[in-house]
Amino acid sequence: MTSRGEVLEHLEVFLRENMGSFLKKVEDSWQPSDFLPDPRLDSFFDEVKQLRERAKELSYDLLAVLIGDTITEEALPNYEAWFHQLDNLNRDPNNGWAQWIRGWTAEENRHGDLLNRYLYLSGRVNMREFEMSTQYLIADGFDLGTAHDPYRAFVYTSYQEAATNLSHRRVGQLARKAGDAALSKLCGMIAGDEVRHARVYQTFVEKIFEVDPSEMMLAFEDMMRKKIVMPAHYMRELGVEIGKTFGHFTDAAQRLGVYTSQDYTDILEGLINTWKIDQISNLNAPAEKARDYIMALPGRLRRVADRMPVPKLEYKFKWIE
Repeated sequence: MTSRGEVLEHLEVFLRENMGSFLKKVEDSWQPSDFLPDPRLDSFFDEVKQLRERAKELSYDLLAVLIGDTITEEALPNYEAWFHQLDNLNRDPNNGWAQWIRGWTAEENRHGDLLNRYLYLSGRVNMREFEMSTQYLIADGFDLGTAHDPYRAFVYTSYQEAATNLSHRRVGQLARKAGDAALSKLCGMIAGDEVRHARVYQTFVEKIFEVDPSEMMLAFEDMMRKKIVMPAHYMRELGVEIGKTFGHFTDAAQRLGVYTSQDYTDILEGLINTWKIDQISNLNAPAEKARDYIMALPGRLRRVADRMPVPKLEYKFKWIE
């Protein structure tokens, strides 16, 4: 049996060879200041006024989802720490895996910076309540069900980055409909990063399937049995029980069609197709059973999703005045 450490060491060469396409150079990357009023200019206050006028047109649910997305992005310290805890992934700070983790973190860090500044300038957000939710989320941590297993972690990130891409892209589309083309553009830039990161993680899984198919299949099955939870599932506000605010946030996202149970299944079907799950060979008996479970799962999830009503109960978030 091939060990996970041996597989990751084998993939480290591939990672180094392709790092230039997986990550963008700092000098070639967009920065938050590219999309917001420049405080050095005399036009700064006029541009902020225009930003605030456009922000007034965002619906309550759309603003709530945008804030929830921002808090999720701002909890980045948790995600980097989680990667560093995975077995066999980061023993040498100079190897390809360590470089990927640092580079991925650096790219992701811009997302929270950009959205945070937009919310601050919009004038529609109680920033102290927002900041307390962010601090709570980082302090509370999360349980993604991956333990210290990089195989499970790569399934998770393949899924989660695809979901985040959808959320940011659709928030941007709704912002454009509401007349805020500037917000739409910045959401689109973030979504572009997320879809690229999703493809990288999906490539990691694809490569693992080539050298350790049975263990990778079992890891995929295990994550799908547990269900993929979003990293902000412990989100809360001051005085609110842990995780309760996240439920209201996801209700708003479903009402808007930003991220739904159907999307969850669509992403699963996309991964099954990307990884050609039906064509993978050399599986042992438990892994064959795992494949059967995975292949049948989208149909089961669709039947459940079809019966789920769109949440109608609106919630008064402390983030929004």
